[in-house]
Amino acid sequence: MVRIISGIAGGIPIKVPPTEKTKPTLDRVKESVFAILHPYIPGTKVLDLFAGSGNLGLEALSRGADSAVFVDNSRLCAQIIKENIRKTRMDEKAQVVQSDVFRAIQDFGRQGMQFDIILLDPPYAQDFVNKTLQMIEENGIIVENGLVAVEHIESEPVPDRIGSLMKVRSKHYGDTVFSFFVREGMDEEA
Repeated sequence: MVRIISGIAGGIPIKVPPTEKTKPTLDRVKESVFAILHPYIPGTKVLDLFAGSGNLGLEALSRGADSAVFVDNSRLCAQIIKENIRKTRMDEKAQVVQSDVFRAIQDFGRQGMQFDIILLDPPYAQDFVNKTLQMIEENGIIVENGLVAVEHIESEPVPDRIGSLMKVRSKHYGDTVFSFFVREGMDEEA
């Protein structure tokens, strides 16, 4: 069972798409990652890319983010995210965009939208991580001092730097790794 761990929606179970293409972040991993992110979350605008069930973005909202935009290409995932938003009573703070992630990033860039925290959990071993980080950088959708948290597998390394995005920390959970990037200017203690 996947659930919101902490905050105003803490303990509420959420629905997960019944497909092998999505892999919800395990509670123990999510708890550890959000212990790292916790000081940065209150009052932020969050972007959850490759959102799947909306698990990560909903956790951020539950812990005090002002708003979250969830992007997933799958119609099924978009519907499930909407159900989970209703179930956690986050309707006022959440927006779901059913779109290709790269197209959505370009659209946000054209609209001048920027986010404080970007949560990135793409399908493993399909070379999405580096391309997505590059698109985030090129389209200017992360604020100065903003934070990008990337879930990937150990065999799919991420660079130490992409433009102004600098890797400041990696945390290993078995074969799963969360790498944390900041847009230059942020304190390097993420």
